[in-house]
Amino acid sequence: MRPKIQATGAPITRTCRDGGQVKLSTFIPLKIRKRGGSKVVVRPEGESLPATHQATQHDRPMLVALSCAFYWRQLLDERLVESGSDIAKREGLHPSTVNERLRLTLLEPAIVQSILAGQQPRCMSVLWFQRNPMPTDWIGQRQVVAGFDR
Repeated sequence: MRPKIQATGAPITRTCRDGGQVKLSTFIPLKIRKRGGSKVVVRPEGESLPATHQATQHDRPMLVALSCAFYWRQLLDERLVESGSDIAKREGLHPSTVNERLRLTLLEPAIVQSILAGQQPRCMSVLWFQRNPMPTDWIGQRQVVAGFDR
């Protein structure tokens, strides 16, 4: 007998008698979401982790974007390139892509550390940063991040 996966959101218990033994099947509520190019299991809504156990989910596209942004910032600071347009030509990217990623270097260091540790909010992704402007002041950034669901 092949187990069935049901997305009902409630526990299901089935009993059948087979030689005097009872077989139970239990529904475990979970969600599978795409994160970057891979699929990850997300904890059910309303359920939080204890403070001693923080979930880490490294978002590879976000890590790549951060590393590129800080590398490009270093190139600009050392005057090895003149502008984001020069970087875009060298990398074969659109200038707006380079400038959007360079904005990641303006993030508060605590936010950058949480991303590097894989402890950023679930919805914080490269796509989110492309679609939503982040305040330039760190207090405003903390308020935006505090509004995310963990």
